[in-house]
Amino acid sequence: MPQTIKKATGMSLIDCAMIVIEPEDGTSDGIAFTSASKLGVEAQTETTDAVKNIIKGEVKAQKPEEKTLTGHTLTLTDTTMIMSFLPILQGGTLTMDEDGTTPTKYEPPASGKNEGKKFKLKAYTAIMEGASVVGYGCVTYPGCKGTPVLFNFEDSVFQSNEYTINSTPGAGEKPYTWERLEALPTYTTSGSQPAE
Repeated sequence: MPQTIKKATGMSLIDCAMIVIEPEDGTSDGIAFTSASKLGVEAQTETTDAVKNIIKGEVKAQKPEEKTLTGHTLTLTDTTMIMSFLPILQGGTLTMDEDGTTPTKYEPPASGKNEGKKFKLKAYTAIMEGASVVGYGCVTYPGCKGTPVLFNFEDSVFQSNEYTINSTPGAGEKPYTWERLEALPTYTTSGSQPAE
């Protein structure tokens, strides 16, 4: 039977349109923000060495090297400080004003402790045709855990924050998923539930 070959069509993806953080404990509020300018993704792999049976300089048989994807290291860059992200990333206590809208103080966990929560990170990017946005792609990374957050300060430069996140899927869990959506989700000003 002849092989069927179909012409592929591609998509033009642009921008870090939205980041959504969904804690996996089911009790903590998630957050969504559009201020992030970049999400760098680095694959984490384990390598199984090649095995070769060479007799008198001739290769009789060989099993090639194999790389297994075990997760990702995500580096999120943002020039806006999202204070409610810090307790999710590394734990600690965030104090809000009386209205519950403005952060007034953040205290990280004691030195040497990482009390961050496990979460899913969803990264949305725009799909363009011509000059129009026709949809959004969403990549979901499971089993995420933050690392200690560092701050950098410089005269006449807005503070740029980098958050390093390790995404380690569980046994039998896919390292990421991608799906197409017609529009970005909308959220209320608190919590992580879509707006009604």
